[in-house]
Amino acid sequence: MSNLWKTKSLSSLLASAEDSEKGLKRTLSAASLVALGIGAIIGAGLFSLTGIAAADNAGPAVVYSFILAALGCAFAGLCYAEFASMIPVAGSAYTYSYATMGEFMAWIIGWDLVLEYALGAATVAASWSQYVAKFMLSFGITLPVSLLHGPWDVIVDANGVSSTPGILNLPAILIICLLSLLLIKGTKESALINNILVILKVTVVLVFIALGWGFINPANHTPFIPINQGEVLMDQGKMGFFEFFQSDYFGHYGWSGILRGAGVVFFAFIGFDAVSTAAQEAKNPQKGMPIGIIGSLIICTILYVLFSYVLTGLENYVNFKGDASPVTTAFAKTGYTFLNSALTIAIIAGYTSVMLVMLMGQSRVFYSMSVDGLLPKFFSDLHKTSQTPWKTNVAFMIFVSLFAGFVPVSDLGHMVSIGTLFAFSLVCIGVIVMRKTNPDAVRGFRVPFVPVLPILGVIICVALMAGLPKESWERLAIWLALGLVVYFVYSKKHSKLNNDN
Repeated sequence: MSNLWKTKSLSSLLASAEDSEKGLKRTLSAASLVALGIGAIIGAGLFSLTGIAAADNAGPAVVYSFILAALGCAFAGLCYAEFASMIPVAGSAYTYSYATMGEFMAWIIGWDLVLEYALGAATVAASWSQYVAKFMLSFGITLPVSLLHGPWDVIVDANGVSSTPGILNLPAILIICLLSLLLIKGTKESALINNILVILKVTVVLVFIALGWGFINPANHTPFIPINQGEVLMDQGKMGFFEFFQSDYFGHYGWSGILRGAGVVFFAFIGFDAVSTAAQEAKNPQKGMPIGIIGSLIICTILYVLFSYVLTGLENYVNFKGDASPVTTAFAKTGYTFLNSALTIAIIAGYTSVMLVMLMGQSRVFYSMSVDGLLPKFFSDLHKTSQTPWKTNVAFMIFVSLFAGFVPVSDLGHMVSIGTLFAFSLVCIGVIVMRKTNPDAVRGFRVPFVPVLPILGVIICVALMAGLPKESWERLAIWLALGLVVYFVYSKKHSKLNNDN
């Protein structure tokens, strides 16, 4: 059992990164890494979850929810940046855990990342297809409902009438296949497409903020933090804290609503860690990786805060209840309705870049696990010309497209969030461990105030996990149990680290 906790040496990790002839191509600049991070972050969260969190949880104070969620991500981001500058190898949190907490924990986190990347891409693909359908409808092209929903989807029209379930979500399947083929073509080509998509969606976000700012109605921001009736009852001595914590009042406005809102909008930040999966493809990882991770997180946080402030200023937050497209609703207040098509294009571009980076991140994690022998060699075979893990891309093209096309994934957002928060927590712990076990290792970036900042990162991540539904914990437990079966049946026996003895 001691082999379960055996760590991979830093020297062996660096040696694998330096083998450029057999490994992944180093084609990504610092600017491309920042764009990669922005591409992964700005998407479904900004364009849909902002309105949901405002209506159900925080009101205009959803701005504070974004700041709180960003704070947790910032602590984790700093830890990711230190690891990425020290261990410029593909694999992200999986690789970092292997170097600090041993093979068993590395497997757990690698398996856990499937939740973040694969299921995250499937969830976004399903939403992407709905926006594409709306965009085509504006040109008089109507796609059959049966080809926009899977057989287990519950389809309810505007009047609350349920209709016959669909056959499959065809657009979602097609976009996953196209993006997977693009990734097989090459990282440089994928980065170029991603850069174009990032420029497009950031431009429209800036236009929304600039044009919408002049139409903000101060009345919509009053009160900025809506009163939580449960907190009022607590102040009056009619309800205790524990009773309040278990009641429906908790998380519905007030400061508890801001906390719950932070857990909801946290999904909007998922993706910045995907930058670290491309460490082995960065031209200068020691310098570029910290810039890519921290730079993209800072830029997106500023945009999120400004965007949510304008959104709740244009339209009263209560009107976002059940609104699938709150951005369009809010922007209608400006009178610039001719830009609605541009907003839809930006949303589609945002979703596309998120899927692209998530699919890329997942393939790199499985590539690293295969190189270590924890998965079959199939997953680490590189294409002869593009040097991309094309077989892994094909495998996930099939896996993710099946989820996106046939399985209702609307309720998997929480599952993706809990998997990501778990990964963030382990990375924060890993920095503390690595400072003790490898204090003299060369670090292109160092997290300040260790262990205080990493510990704060763990606390915030665990607090956000605690705010997620019980079902999320149950699904995480089931998924990890399945992973344990795979590890003890296959991975432990084929591990290169254990077989070297």
